Amino acid sequence: MKYSINKSAKKTAYIQLYEQIKNDIISGAYTYEFKLPSKRFLASELGISVIPVEHAYELLCEEGFVESRERSGYFVIYRQEDFHLFNENPYEIAVTNSHTHVSEDKFPFSILAKTMRKVILDYNELLLVKSPNHGLHCFRATICSYLKRSNGIDVKPEQVIIGSGAEYLYGLIVQLLGTNALYAIENPCYEKIRRVYNANGINPDMLKMGADGIKTSELKRTSASILHITPFNSFPSGITASASKRYEYVKWLKERNGIIIEDNYDSELTVSKKNDDTLFSLANQNSVIYLNTFSNTIAPSIRVGYMVLPENLLYDFFKKLSFYSCTVPVFEQYLLTELINSGDFERHIHRIRRKKRLKKYCKQ
Repeated sequence: MKYSINKSAKKTAYIQLYEQIKNDIISGAYTYEFKLPSKRFLASELGISVIPVEHAYELLCEEGFVESRERSGYFVIYRQEDFHLFNENPYEIAVTNSHTHVSEDKFPFSILAKTMRKVILDYNELLLVKSPNHGLHCFRATICSYLKRSNGIDVKPEQVIIGSGAEYLYGLIVQLLGTNALYAIENPCYEKIRRVYNANGINPDMLKMGADGIKTSELKRTSASILHITPFNSFPSGITASASKRYEYVKWLKERNGIIIEDNYDSELTVSKKNDDTLFSLANQNSVIYLNTFSNTIAPSIRVGYMVLPENLLYDFFKKLSFYSCTVPVFEQYLLTELINSGDFERHIHRIRRKKRLKKYCKQ
């Protein structure tokens, strides 16, 4: 067995094993329908307990690389051919009439109030100072640290731009990339995405959705060079892109020499024990603009979003748009900085995820 566990490494044993198996699946060492070694055999070979192997296999199942078959074992369901075969059949999507950003699991108000008081006492008159145009450096640095911990995204503070919600950032992206290119978005999509593009003089190509993301036939059909997607939880369909589909998006990006706008709204609230791989990280941070907000993880009234630009777009952004003032008050930026640095934000996220996992398993 070629797998090994470095017990002195910072990564846990199950994450190390998960990453090694995942790499073998993606590289083709394990082909479609290949049966993985049993949990007990793998644990015995590695000299570890069965529990880390179970956790690694659970992650692979959750991300769509393998599936568990009763009394048969674990089988690989990821395949390169899916780039050309997925989603060719019609798929009906239930569309709801409204979109709400209100989470059932609200951030504890007592912690929010306590942190607000702390910010007022600690920062005093600094709360009256105008924010730097792209956001406070301490807040942007905190977001960088959080993204590295939670998503494996390793970026610099100058790549992070702060704005009052995703819709404002959509507008900045249009001004950065221009209106001459053809944009494509999911169909159906969150209506405000389409309306923001229309308001900026863009009529985006609407790409039909299938069971696990935009249909392959639609990706081939469009002549767009800019693709706006919500891979974790596309609204109103609720579709999450599978592992195969995420790699297909990256393949599309490279073949078109295009740009992907990755709107990762709601992704922290997954039931998985780790976040899904972002396109930003899968594409080696090249030509993917990453967006997220705090509206659902903390409260709808927190109109704070951020985007992470690939380094090859920084020069154009600062040349064209560096004159814009930051639209988020410094109080909210200091507040979020404190919530993240104290660990309160991530404890809240983990609490919701545990609650969702428990609810999911109780239904099974």
